[in-house]
Amino acid sequence: MNKPDFEQFLKESLEQTKDIEPKRDLWPGIERALVSQSHSYSQSSYWPKVTGVAACMVAGLLAWQVVIKQPQQNTMTDMSAFFEQQKQSLLVQYESQPALTANWQEQLQELESAEQAVKVALQNDPENAALLKMLAQVYQQQLDLINKVHEPRWQQI
Repeated sequence: MNKPDFEQFLKESLEQTKDIEPKRDLWPGIERALVSQSHSYSQSSYWPKVTGVAACMVAGLLAWQVVIKQPQQNTMTDMSAFFEQQKQSLLVQYESQPALTANWQEQLQELESAEQAVKVALQNDPENAALLKMLAQVYQQQLDLINKVHEPRWQQI
């Protein structure tokens, strides 16, 4: 079919719209289905609402308990305890291995004095994000120093 023939065919087909009649009257069945569905919906919609309200109240009380009631933990103290544990673990792990440099303990002392300086600054402003990040970096430098002095990468196979 070429284009003019197709357009002619489409035009004729649209003009000859036929109403399709069902074999029987369906409206009474549709009405019954809608009415029975609305009755069952109105009766069963009560419990989901009550359950939702109860769940929201429980969630609110739990959030209030966690946020308001429990004391806030000291971030600096927690971070210090964690890194101190890591540092002691590394020192115990490497105590039998010889160190690559002789002055690594002096470098560690310098990093520990930097740690103390940052801790003093944090006592005045305990939630200062920049100071907390600096403290974490000092701790990471201590761990890296211990690792590099006792287990340099170029000696590993």
